[in-house]
Amino acid sequence: MLPAGCGADRAAHGGPLTERPTTDRYGHWQPRPGRTMITDRTRSTRAGTSLACPDRPTQAGAGAAAMAVVLALAGCTGPGPGPTGGNSPSPTATTGAGSTAPASPGTPGTPTASPGSVTATTPGQPRVRTTIEGLQLPWSTVFLPDGTAVISERDSALLKSVQNGRISTVGEVPGVVPGGEGGLMGLALSPDYASDKLLYVYFTAAEDNRIARVRIESAGTGGGLQLGAPQIIFSGISKASTHNGGRIRFGPDGYLYVGTGDSQRREQPQDRNALGGKILRLTKDGKPAPGNPFPNNPVYSLGHRNVQGLAWDSEGRLWVSEFGPEVNDELNLIQAGGNYGWPEVTGAPGRREFIDAKVVWPSTAESSPSGLEIVGNTAFLGALRGQRIWSVPLEGENAGTPVAHFTRQYGRIRSVSLAPNGELWALTNNNNPDSVLILSLSG
Repeated sequence: MLPAGCGADRAAHGGPLTERPTTDRYGHWQPRPGRTMITDRTRSTRAGTSLACPDRPTQAGAGAAAMAVVLALAGCTGPGPGPTGGNSPSPTATTGAGSTAPASPGTPGTPTASPGSVTATTPGQPRVRTTIEGLQLPWSTVFLPDGTAVISERDSALLKSVQNGRISTVGEVPGVVPGGEGGLMGLALSPDYASDKLLYVYFTAAEDNRIARVRIESAGTGGGLQLGAPQIIFSGISKASTHNGGRIRFGPDGYLYVGTGDSQRREQPQDRNALGGKILRLTKDGKPAPGNPFPNNPVYSLGHRNVQGLAWDSEGRLWVSEFGPEVNDELNLIQAGGNYGWPEVTGAPGRREFIDAKVVWPSTAESSPSGLEIVGNTAFLGALRGQRIWSVPLEGENAGTPVAHFTRQYGRIRSVSLAPNGELWALTNNNNPDSVLILSLSG
């Protein structure tokens, strides 16, 4: 039985497989050319993966029918991109808050990284300096020039501010219609905030997902903030109970990048003229940005399932985190006009017409990566089902082996954001109330 809320996305996997592994004369599974062998150990891990939606709390139960569906999934999606010769570095796992220890090689579900030597080191082990409680399903964080944090709450449609450890309500964004994974989601501060005071918000409305901008400024001598009237700058992004995307961020080029989901419409990610399953690149007024790969089109890359995190490295390369179905969560390096394969493939199957993920988590139970931040040469990702923070060393276009921190200590992690003082702010979800974890990066 499929979990409630998973809808057509899960039901679609009951159909015929588009890519089955070949077998030898003894019936053993064999990899297709350019693919990593799916081992019995990996297959058993996938068989044990819950059929819960990645963006929802894990649901118990694994009957024979559910197990059969997951085994089918293992055959229709690409395995991780790790080298087959065993040259990838040993994985690591957490032993406590911020500490790591080597894990046993070949651990079921171990994330795999792109081939290539990566020697970049983490800027420091994250440690929780303090926590701030009193939020409900926080989704995104931005920081004003004075250091005040502004946080969106998905279901309440409220914007909250945090200053000197105190939470205050800024206001409610009108027109938000929360439901399932939809609601008030991504925030992005205008690159010209000092002069225009504009905050950009991504939210689910009655008929679609859309982006508005709203003035946010001082309410007076009391030090509080207030909202102006929102202006819709972009609409028509398809909505559903799941796979709404929602992350927005201004890039180094001054344009607004938008991560969308397929909204359970599997035909959209491969359609250049559809907005679902894409990364969009817009002007501040919501028009297609000049230089986009497809003329007069907001689409920057396609073939995505449900983009959740956007961040740029020190060389201006865009990386994104993305939910897989029941296998193969991804960290991707984005190329303008690139096709990342969904729904034809996931992970890194090595097919020429698609771009492979740089990091693949074979089991979504260990990741379901949401918000993404890059500090120095390290990517930090919040994990929802995985209930941890992953750090991934980056070097050029290569990604190293992920390291897990705070595993199951603080619940589901929705977002990770860099504060002006160099600390990381992580948002927890489904803890009732939820918290901000303020993390220091000790060298």
